[in-house]
Amino acid sequence: MTEADSRPILVTHGGKFHCDEVFAYAVLRLALGLSDAGRDHLLVRTRKPEEIEGGDIVWDVGATFDPAARRFDHHQRGAPVREDGTPFSSAGLVWQAFGQAAVAAILPPGLVQHAGTVAADIEDGIVRRIDEIDNGVGPGGVPVDPAAAKDMLSLASLIGDFNPPWNHSDASGPDAGNSQFAEAAMLAEGVIRRRVSLAAARLAAEADVLAAHAAGEDPRLLVLPRGMPWKNVVFTHALPVLFAVSPASNGNWMIDTMPPEPGSFAQRLPLPEAWAGLQGEALAAEAGVPDAVFVHLRRFVGAARTREGAVAMAQKALAAA
Repeated sequence: MTEADSRPILVTHGGKFHCDEVFAYAVLRLALGLSDAGRDHLLVRTRKPEEIEGGDIVWDVGATFDPAARRFDHHQRGAPVREDGTPFSSAGLVWQAFGQAAVAAILPPGLVQHAGTVAADIEDGIVRRIDEIDNGVGPGGVPVDPAAAKDMLSLASLIGDFNPPWNHSDASGPDAGNSQFAEAAMLAEGVIRRRVSLAAARLAAEADVLAAHAAGEDPRLLVLPRGMPWKNVVFTHALPVLFAVSPASNGNWMIDTMPPEPGSFAQRLPLPEAWAGLQGEALAAEAGVPDAVFVHLRRFVGAARTREGAVAMAQKALAAA
């Protein structure tokens, strides 16, 4: 930056771009609260030493890794690797320094305290994979499966598709690929925002599930004010839940059973066998709940027209057990 221009200068290499430097740029923009190149910051794509030297933040070029100096290259000898031997790409290096701030910038104010946890999840789920594909190796230096690396639906492939083809007017010249780089960065930013949004929803659901469980009269019965993911919360916190009651989009109230372990199609306690496959009046008579609607033949889910009816069905199932 100069006295006349206080906009930060962000520098990466020019020419063909890859997922790692595009993703890193998206992370930096989020973490630093930047939006448009040319308005609130300068993006320089170059390999010229003097321009690299003048950058405030430099990644994927410059042959230097020095977080204190905001240099994040991984192509030089002695470039950093993870504890398991997986090499970092510029995405991983920038995420280590700015990922938590990028996540905090997206999370609702009441969930910012979870930014570190969410950032670690994105690191494991996305960033590490970008590093592996960019370097061609994973933990312990084991080569990445070529078929997986070339998956046309992977983030790396989708971002790579933004590069202008050889015969495009933007394929050559001093600004070659710059506009496409910006477009690719918007895709990467959207992926980050969506992952953070989903994590925020899970965190909100966890708080609501724990509050509903604490407020319930029977720890085996979880009554929720609306539909939300709850089973993983039960597993994570080792809750003794057997049934959950929540409203459905069609106006009914559902009774869901709890599986014994993640991914299982079994139930800790199925709904009563005498209810299996019954509907309407037949179920109402058998269950003794006037507004009972149905119970699935496999007894893993049922419904009533009201909250009170669904809770009554769950309580009767508990009593029968």
